[in-house]
Amino acid sequence: MIQIRYITFVLLLSGILTGCDDFLTVSSPDELTSESFWRNKSDAEAGLAAAYSKLEASSDAWEFPEVFFPVEAYREDIIKPGSDAYNYPNWIELANFNYTNGNSQFSAYWRDNYYGINYCNQVIENLPHIPADKITEADRAMIQNEAYFLRGYYHMKLLLNWEQIVIRDKYISSVAELDKPLSTRAEAWDFIIDNFKKATALPANRTSETVGRATQGAAYAYLGWAHLTRAYEETDRKDASLNAAVEALNRVTGYELVKELRTLFDGTNKNSKESLFEIQLTLSTANGARYRTQLHRFIGCSELQGWDEVLPTDLLIQAYQKEGKTATDGRYDGRLYETLFFKDEYFNDTVAKRVYDKTYDEWFQGADKQVFRKYMPADAAGLSAAYFAPNIVLMRYANVLLMKAEALNELGRTSEAIPLVNEVRKRAGMPAMKGATREAVRAQIEHERMLEFPLENMRFYDLRRWGKTKEVLHAAGRSNFDPSKHNFYPIPIQEINSNNAID
Repeated sequence: MIQIRYITFVLLLSGILTGCDDFLTVSSPDELTSESFWRNKSDAEAGLAAAYSKLEASSDAWEFPEVFFPVEAYREDIIKPGSDAYNYPNWIELANFNYTNGNSQFSAYWRDNYYGINYCNQVIENLPHIPADKITEADRAMIQNEAYFLRGYYHMKLLLNWEQIVIRDKYISSVAELDKPLSTRAEAWDFIIDNFKKATALPANRTSETVGRATQGAAYAYLGWAHLTRAYEETDRKDASLNAAVEALNRVTGYELVKELRTLFDGTNKNSKESLFEIQLTLSTANGARYRTQLHRFIGCSELQGWDEVLPTDLLIQAYQKEGKTATDGRYDGRLYETLFFKDEYFNDTVAKRVYDKTYDEWFQGADKQVFRKYMPADAAGLSAAYFAPNIVLMRYANVLLMKAEALNELGRTSEAIPLVNEVRKRAGMPAMKGATREAVRAQIEHERMLEFPLENMRFYDLRRWGKTKEVLHAAGRSNFDPSKHNFYPIPIQEINSNNAID
C-alpha cells in the first residue's frame, strides 16, 4: 500500500510537457512548484501548457487513440471494434461489458484526467504569487480562467464516466492529501458549473498567437452541456437546469456551420468557424513537440492501410439511409458521405475517384464493407504518411444548436427548437423536419445527434441522458449490458489502493 501511494504521488508531481505551436512548445520544468518557477508570465504559460497537454491524453501519440476511443466509443451501438482490436483483450472487455475495476484503459482515462486537474491546480494556486511587475493583471486573469475552464472540463469528463468522483480542488503536495472521499454527483456538478462560470470571463476571440486556447464560447457551451446533463439527473429541478442550459447556450455567438463537415476532421479546416474547442495537433517535432498521432491507422480499415481498430455498425448506415434519397442532391443524408466510405455509386465514380484517387471497388476488391471516412486524411499523400495531425474537435456549433434545441423542446418551447434542428439538417442537404409535437421533435433530435457525432463519442452520454442505454444496446445485440453495472465505470483499483478515504 505505501509503495503504491508513493508511486502515485511521484506521478502526480512529475511532468516534462511540450506541445505544438508557440504556446505549447514552451518547455516546462521538471518541478513546476520549485522556488525557481512561477516567476513570470512565461512560467505561468508553461504551467498552463502542461494543463492543456492532458486533453484526451493528447501528449501521448499512442495513448490518445488507444484510450479515448475504446473507453468512450466501443460501448456505443453505432461503433464496433475492428478485427485487430481483438488482439487487445482490455479493449474488447469494454465492448463486451465484462471488464473489472482493473481494466487498464479506463484506469488510464481516470489517471490522465486527474493529471490534467493537478496541473490546473498548480496554475490556480501559484499564479497569484507571481510579482505584479512580471505579469499584467489581464494576463494573470486570462491564464487563471483558462485553468478554471480546464479544471471544469477534466472533472466533467470524469463525471460523465463515473457515478462518483473525487473533487480535486487543491494541488496535491503531500501523500496525505491523496486521501479524499468520493463526492456526491450534486457536489461534483456544483463544482464543475462553478469552474465553467468563472471561465466565461475568457475572451470571445483569440489572436493568431493564442488560437486554440479556451474561449468564452467554449466555456458557455460546456456550461450548457453540464446543465443539460444535470437536468435529467435531478428531476426535481429539471426545468431550472434546462433554463440554465438555454441561457448559457444562447451566449454562444459568433459561430456558424461550415459547408463541408469532413473538413473539420481531415486536417484541412483547423479552428474553423464551427469549432469552439479542439485539441491542437501538429506534425512538427520542433522543440520536442510530440503532438501528432497515427490516428489514420487507428481509424483506418485494413483496406485503406489502417489497423482496423474501429468500424461503424450496420445500424449507423441504416440510420443515415432512413429518410431515403431525399437530400437536395438526390442522394442520402449528406453526413453519410462525409462520415463513411461505403459501396455506392458516389464512391465508385470512375471519373471523380473519391476514395484516395481510386474507386471504392478498387480499394475493397468488390467487398461491401462500411468504414469511417471521418478522421481520415484528406488525400492520398496524407493516407500514406507515417503520421497524421488533424485537430481533434471536442465541441462544435452543431452540438450547441442541438443541445439548445433539446433543452427548449423539453421546456415545451418546441416551436423555438425546430429551426435549430433544421439548421443542422440544411448543412446535410436535408429538407426541413416533419412533425411539430414535442414527441416528434424529441425523436428528430435523437436521430440528428446519432448522425452528426459518430467518432465524437457523444452517443453513450446521449443515450444515458435519455434513459435509453439498455433499450438501445440490447436492440443492437449488446445483451451483456446492464445499466446498473455499466452506465458508469467502476472506480479504478489504482484509486482504491492509493486513496484510503475510498472503501
